[in-house]
Amino acid sequence: MIKSMTGFGRAEMIDEEKKIAVEMKSVNHRYLDINMRIPKKLSSFEGAIRGVLKQYMQRGKVDLFITYEDYTQSGVTVKYNREIAQQYLEYSRQIEEEFQLKNDMNVSNIMRFPEVLTMEEEKVDEELWTSLKQVLVNAVQPFINSRIQEGNHLSKDILEKLDGMYRKVELVEKRSPEILKEYREKLENKTKELLADAQIEESRIAAEVILFADKICTDEETVRLKSHINHMKKVLTEEEGAGRKMDFIAQEMNREANTILSKANDLETSNLAIDLKTEIEKVREQIQNIE
Repeated sequence: MIKSMTGFGRAEMIDEEKKIAVEMKSVNHRYLDINMRIPKKLSSFEGAIRGVLKQYMQRGKVDLFITYEDYTQSGVTVKYNREIAQQYLEYSRQIEEEFQLKNDMNVSNIMRFPEVLTMEEEKVDEELWTSLKQVLVNAVQPFINSRIQEGNHLSKDILEKLDGMYRKVELVEKRSPEILKEYREKLENKTKELLADAQIEESRIAAEVILFADKICTDEETVRLKSHINHMKKVLTEEEGAGRKMDFIAQEMNREANTILSKANDLETSNLAIDLKTEIEKVREQIQNIE
């Protein structure tokens, strides 16, 4: 099943305690590149989030946005540091005795001293990860579906282009014997014109035609090109994550089309080779968006 690297997905969950929303979108990229924008409280889950996403995708530049709202508390607790408070109290008594001062220490004063009361974020629990993971998976499903849908469109269009290319290769093959026939006729006419009524050596004309045929022969290129086209169609319909492989096949197809063009000694064949190169380039552009 072919997937496009272009996709979008979103999901959210709301209960009495929290709201979690996940949104993701992607475009084509040579490798899997995941960029996250997540709240600080969920940052400890970054590695686990990447692990989940890697189960569903192989390539693409993925932008992930996660929002989190806590409906219970602020997510922060106050911690009382008894040992520090005790030290402040002991030192106040010591100062009272040494300098004969009135000790006006009270609860309010102690509470205002540094580090007696501190604010700490609550630890992120396993239950929160369970909820986040579920929302993440729920967002991945429409994301993957959109990739599959776009992949189906790409696959259909590429298959149509490959069929058209195959027909053009067959036209190149069909044209080859016609070129030789026309060359032989031109050669015979030119020879008759130059030699007038003199005897024409058939063997020399045949030898010249053979040399010309060898020079313009594209049999190997057309056979390989048809094989590449069939191979790409097979990969396109049977293999998942085949973008890189198809790109390599397209490069080989372009090489064969270039060789046909360089050997072409005929306007019709040249035009067919140029058409092939144009279609191959269009296919390569579409392949860039296949996972």
